[in-house]
Amino acid sequence: MIYRSGQDYLDAGRKRVLLFGMSGLGKTYLANLMRDQAAWFHYSVDYRIGTRYMNELIADNFKREAMKVPLLRELLMTDSVYISSNITFDNLAPLSTYLGKPGDPAKGGLPFADYMARQDQHRAAEIAATLDAARFIPRAEEIYGYKNFVCDTSGSICEVVGPDDPDDPVLRQLSDTLLLVWIKGSDAHTAELVRRFDRAPKPMYYQPAFLQAAWAEYRQIHAVTEADCDPDHFVRWTYARALAHRQPRYAAMARWGITVAAEDVAKVQSAADFDALIARTLDHAG
Repeated sequence: MIYRSGQDYLDAGRKRVLLFGMSGLGKTYLANLMRDQAAWFHYSVDYRIGTRYMNELIADNFKREAMKVPLLRELLMTDSVYISSNITFDNLAPLSTYLGKPGDPAKGGLPFADYMARQDQHRAAEIAATLDAARFIPRAEEIYGYKNFVCDTSGSICEVVGPDDPDDPVLRQLSDTLLLVWIKGSDAHTAELVRRFDRAPKPMYYQPAFLQAAWAEYRQIHAVTEADCDPDHFVRWTYARALAHRQPRYAAMARWGITVAAEDVAKVQSAADFDALIARTLDHAG
């Protein structure tokens, strides 16, 4: 790890931290807090995916839909309107919408082959955007004057790295440049995330092998074809299984850094609280 102890971290003139874990456990909360209270540079992997690596794909999808409407088609063909996504750190809906859900097109579903192609696009984009964090560390200081840097990763980072491979290129670069911090949730947190997802299911990235197996099992259990599968029901059914699939992968990634409990993250109210939590955890890890 890039810090040998809690005091080493506290004394560092340039602090560099990467947060990872399930979406909804506090990664963005902490990153926003450190940006607002302590002038840290907040690098959002999801934002980078949506604005740098998948922006054109997202915008083209909007345009395809707009071309189905005669009025909008005419305006687009004459360059009278401009269509683009408006992704922010707190609103990633354009990216989620593009990823989509497989199933009945009448219910907003995609053909499974198209769905998998978009998943593959996201995988490549996530790897590239995550690796870009190292490049943004000097840029953040040289251009904007930020000495401290926090990387807010995508919830699916554990799906695109090999945490048991000591030579994994993504984890090797990350651990050489940032302190990796896993925000570990409890069973109660997992249950709450499932309830939250059930209320508003959204597309996510999953490993291809996991997704292929889930798709086959779901259709067999529910006796549905691709054409009559309810997209929302499929992603709800898949989500809890995905969390169980990801947990050991997060735990393996944690060996590259340190682990903090989501309960402790919820108690962080200031930049000083955050620094104290990291320092304390480093000392216990040592």
